[in-house]
Amino acid sequence: MTLWNGSYPFYPGANAGFPFDTTRAVIVTVFLSVLATFIIILPGIRGRGRLFWFLRLVMGLFVGAVVLTTQFTRDWETGWVQANTSYKSFSHAVVNADIGLHIGLEGVNITLKGNPVNQINETINYNEHFSWSFDANYDRSYSEGLEKGLPSPILYVAEKFTTQSPCAVHRQYRISGHYASATLWLAFCTWLISILLFSMSLLLHGGYMLLLTATLILFSLLFYFTARNTPKCPIHFGPVSLKTDYGESFWLTLVTGLLCLLLALGVIILDSVQPEKLKLIFNLDKRKGAERVWDKPGLSAHPSSSMQDVLMVPLGELCEVTATKL
Repeated sequence: MTLWNGSYPFYPGANAGFPFDTTRAVIVTVFLSVLATFIIILPGIRGRGRLFWFLRLVMGLFVGAVVLTTQFTRDWETGWVQANTSYKSFSHAVVNADIGLHIGLEGVNITLKGNPVNQINETINYNEHFSWSFDANYDRSYSEGLEKGLPSPILYVAEKFTTQSPCAVHRQYRISGHYASATLWLAFCTWLISILLFSMSLLLHGGYMLLLTATLILFSLLFYFTARNTPKCPIHFGPVSLKTDYGESFWLTLVTGLLCLLLALGVIILDSVQPEKLKLIFNLDKRKGAERVWDKPGLSAHPSSSMQDVLMVPLGELCEVTATKL
């Protein structure tokens, strides 16, 4: 008798690969729900302001979703190789499988999928995570994998990232991942502050805060870049080797950082060169300010019908005009 996906109940610890990342799915769902909520009120905005408002909403939510999601993704650096390799220790069985290495900010994921999946009377479909976050011990996770009897290819790749490995890459990846993660959390906070400043019509301050967000995002990539360019140990499976390259999360973070940089510079430059166009983009009409002045107590927009009427004007042009009734 077998369980879902052909996993045998008397083999503990066989973690099959899932078709999607649940954490990413939750975050994307939350941001899409917020987007759908604001789209409902979109018809209430008149004129060209509707398009500008929608674009600001989409770009703002996109930046926030990317910065938050990439904290938990495990594809900052990825690599695949197909090889004929031994399956278990003390066994002469050889299988043909795809071996994948996925490095994130908090650890590594190692996948092993047979070609075909069912070989030597077993289902070969593994996805193991080894964490180096603050509350985790990578070496202990590796020791637990040895005790569980994980397949040899997974243990071989995982051993390259232990603290006792001659490769000596564990400390570099761990520290770089922690600094990159902390910088991204700061970027998420500054993004929230920029959204608040823009909503309060403090456009220049919002532009400066968005510029700080872009700087933090790009610095997180710089921190990870230092780990990626350390000397690598070769990971050989017979005549082929497993090599990694920047993954989807790295490039998506880079695009988001450059987007924030361009938007921030655009806001700052427009505020100094053509502030009226910037107010138009943010649906700010200068006539609204004048209406607020006329509506203040003691200031009347209509002259009275007395013998001597005093017309009140804005403070910048304050004067008294005497009119005689004919």
